[in-house]
Amino acid sequence: MTTQLPELPGPQPSGPQADWSGSSSPYSTDSAYSTYSGYTPDEPNNSARPPSRRVRVAALVAGACVMTLGAGTLGGAIGYLAARDSLATGPLQVAAASSLSAPASGSIAAVAAAVQPSVVQLDVSGDAGSGTGSGFVIRDDGYIVTNNHVAGSAKSSGSIKVSFADGTTADGTLVGANPGYDIAVVKVDRANLDAIAMGSSAGLVVGDSVIAVGSPLGLQGTVTTGIVSALNRPVTAGGEGEMAFINAIQTDAAINPGNSGGPLVDSTGAVIGVNSAIASMSSGLGQPGSIGLGFAIPFDTVKRIVDEIISSGSSSTPVIGVKLEMAFTGPGAKVAEITGDGPAEMAGLATGDLITKLNGQLIADATSLIVTIRANAPGDQVMLTVVRGDKTLNIPVTLDALKS
Repeated sequence: MTTQLPELPGPQPSGPQADWSGSSSPYSTDSAYSTYSGYTPDEPNNSARPPSRRVRVAALVAGACVMTLGAGTLGGAIGYLAARDSLATGPLQVAAASSLSAPASGSIAAVAAAVQPSVVQLDVSGDAGSGTGSGFVIRDDGYIVTNNHVAGSAKSSGSIKVSFADGTTADGTLVGANPGYDIAVVKVDRANLDAIAMGSSAGLVVGDSVIAVGSPLGLQGTVTTGIVSALNRPVTAGGEGEMAFINAIQTDAAINPGNSGGPLVDSTGAVIGVNSAIASMSSGLGQPGSIGLGFAIPFDTVKRIVDEIISSGSSSTPVIGVKLEMAFTGPGAKVAEITGDGPAEMAGLATGDLITKLNGQLIADATSLIVTIRANAPGDQVMLTVVRGDKTLNIPVTLDALKS
């Protein structure tokens, strides 16, 4: 579910070139994960035929959020087997009920119990349609974090219904969003909410245990577990002019349609990412569900964006002021043009420069450079390693800001 919002900073194709001056609309590359197509239920078969005795479960397909057309429901059948020719005789043996104890500290059960009260389901309707996603309470005075592709369609018109873990609901309003990071903030008129514990994505290592909580297919409060599979994974996702560039945390925790906007937490229950996208294998039945390739926006980046939105209603995106050759497959990102009076010009970058590293991190291609820049904040100074002819240069650049 998407809606037209102000153009986000990102590369703009101009033939083989793309603008990274921060003034243009986004453009994805073949190397990116494009995983934001929504879920649309298959049309029911209305042909006149006897109903099958078997219950058929609709295919569950992957996407950024659950798209609902009309009043869709997810149903299940519970069956039982009974003996046909005999009944049990004699007294029934009833097992004594075991005493229930609190989950052990640090266990998945304990983390789930601590996190679930902070996680919400968002039912959003707007010009682009309606859908279901997830979110989490970031402040006890009613502020909720989610994805832009979940809540963004309610910007100009529409509605947001927030469902809490205790069964209560409230109307939400969109405070602001940054489509370039796929982050949005929703506000409800509630106090004393259970705010999630805030962690940091900076110290994550591959193999760390993580837990995803959300409403896949509208199944509120679903908990799945996994590990950090990779870090700094360049991912692009979005649609209809709202492409997001994410320096993502990759996880094998099951993430499905409806998980979007929900928290990815560590083994202490502190949020370290916002679930945003999945990669899926194509299928003749439509888009499949989780194949163990989920992507979350690192929380250190999310927190900066959210703090800015809450304080001012908008947020900033870092830019360096160049156009990149998106057709160049790397390694490295090739500068096609320098934007006048931008950070790159002031730092001394030149057309034709090949950017191979940023702060020592290898740059694979243009998309890799964009998401690596966005892992920083406006005003940060980054060190670019640049190949110019037969020379290798280290050029410091101070990132500029573009409001979203």
